[in-house]
Amino acid sequence: MGIVNIDDDLHDQLRKASVVSCRSINGQAAFWIKIGMLCEMHPTQSFNEIVARELRDAGIVAQAVRVA
Repeated sequence: MGIVNIDDDLHDQLRKASVVSCRSINGQAAFWIKIGMLCEMHPTQSFNEIVARELRDAGIVAQAVRVA
């Protein structure tokens, strides 16, 4: 594993996003990198389509949401 040097402003945004997403800073960076790679590999698909496909491929089945 290596070290990636990023701009201080990007690191600050990464830190803030990791709090919102309940991920570690490294986990958030890995998520952004993976999604970015998938977006480049599938330019005709939207972010939501890519995430939905990844969730399906991981075996996650959407559950119906009940309104109280």
